[in-house]
Amino acid sequence: MKTFKKLSLAVCVSALLVPTLSQAQGNYQGVGPKEGDREFSISGSGESDKNFDNGGMGLSGDMGWYINDQTVAGVRQSVAWGAVDNGNDNWSGGTRGYIDYHFGQNQFRPFVGANLGVKYYNHAKNTGVAGLELGAKYYVLPSTFVQARAEYGFLFDSKNSAQDNSSNGSWEYTVGMGYNF
Repeated sequence: MKTFKKLSLAVCVSALLVPTLSQAQGNYQGVGPKEGDREFSISGSGESDKNFDNGGMGLSGDMGWYINDQTVAGVRQSVAWGAVDNGNDNWSGGTRGYIDYHFGQNQFRPFVGANLGVKYYNHAKNTGVAGLELGAKYYVLPSTFVQARAEYGFLFDSKNSAQDNSSNGSWEYTVGMGYNF
């Protein structure tokens, strides 16, 4: 019987907190972008091959335009430095167009997206890349957010190799911050 009383008390207290929590959510209705807004973000990035044997770190910058309140399309530039099994230091870069769809209108906004572009290397052949991505943004101020993103890019140098190399790709992950204006 004591368990029932404790459970009932917990449910009642929780019910009393609902208006408080909904009011807290209401304070953030003005966060995030609107259709036509732009977005700039800069992030620290890391990348690795699909087996996480070789990798590096670098910087990534994004410039996007909101098609509507939840969809952003833009251009992403990244540069990374790293080491591979043979002991040589390498650099790589990437330029990709992207489109991301954000879920919700609150402070926390998960997103999914896709990108297409080119990756270039100092010790390897340049290649096309197409990938899927997912991540989340958290608005700390009405127009300022922190974000985390992971993307897997399929590498290719022709239409046929894109089909043949669907399992040949690289991971790139970023953590950073951005601003809507």
